[in-house]
Amino acid sequence: MSEGEQGVWGDQEAAFKHFDKDQDGFLNKNEFSALCCALFQNEKGETYPIETTIFDAIFTIFDNKKDQVIDSDEFHYCWQQWITTVLRPVTALVVVDVQNDFISGSLGLNINLEDQHGEKVIPPINQLLDENQFDVVVFTLDWHPENHVSFIDNIHQRPLHDSCKITSAEAQVYDTVIFDMLEDGEPMVQKLWPRHSVQNTWGSKLHQDLKVPEDAVFVYKGTDPDVDSYSAFWDNIKKSQSSLNEELQKRSVTDLFLCGIGYDVCVAATTRHAIEEGYRAVLVDNATRGVCDSDIQATKDHTIANNGLIVHSSQVKGLATGRDRHPVLAYKLALDLSKKMNKK
Repeated sequence: MSEGEQGVWGDQEAAFKHFDKDQDGFLNKNEFSALCCALFQNEKGETYPIETTIFDAIFTIFDNKKDQVIDSDEFHYCWQQWITTVLRPVTALVVVDVQNDFISGSLGLNINLEDQHGEKVIPPINQLLDENQFDVVVFTLDWHPENHVSFIDNIHQRPLHDSCKITSAEAQVYDTVIFDMLEDGEPMVQKLWPRHSVQNTWGSKLHQDLKVPEDAVFVYKGTDPDVDSYSAFWDNIKKSQSSLNEELQKRSVTDLFLCGIGYDVCVAATTRHAIEEGYRAVLVDNATRGVCDSDIQATKDHTIANNGLIVHSSQVKGLATGRDRHPVLAYKLALDLSKKMNKK
């Protein structure tokens, strides 16, 4: 923060007095609007425009008594739970599945869209690591046992559900089948992939050119032979979760910067669950590659529709340091706080 900003946001009492222009001990809507204008600024000190509906929603969330003003007690909660996070986010870089098999191995993106080659994520990810001081860096890895359910060559190991229109003999790679294997009797939909990311093989290792900090955290997914796991948070049927949420929560992480492979599969699922779990999600577009243009766009659309951001790696530093404070991320945080308040 600049010296001027430190004065405004130096502490809770000083901030309240600064924006309480009529000195009546409350922040009315106009005064809270001035606070938001000062809060939602980019690195150049330019104020972000904020939609009236979003501003009204934020004001309503912190006007807990619904008397059209925010008193000192309500501001205390607003300051502790919202403003401090907007000003000083706790950040994690989540690098999804930058493994050999997804770059030049059995599921290498070099066989797909020309501008989506998997190795193209490595320079921008390395640059992100060089230029930013994230509170934690996480590398996720697909980590499948030999008998994993997603492998086409394992299809004969498990019964297909009666509703499946493809037989085991007819099934081909990338087909979607339905297995009859869940404990509660429900069928399980599964896309069939080539054998990939088998534990402790060359294909499962992170690419050799990827920079890996000494204190990085590693999260392994897809370890259950009977359930696939695209997301780094949960498996595909939410039967069990990985260690990711625990690792983030014990560090009080608020903001996730997500990148890696594949944009429309594992990065998409991880971003979706990150938003559901209450994190502010930022997809680093040029540090991510995928399979299908339309599915990549669907991932972007879903992220934006759920108050996440799509950014270039050059924008990350401002967001991660709190010098670039986007209203969409602040709105996402306010909505999540509202959900927590309503559960009490």
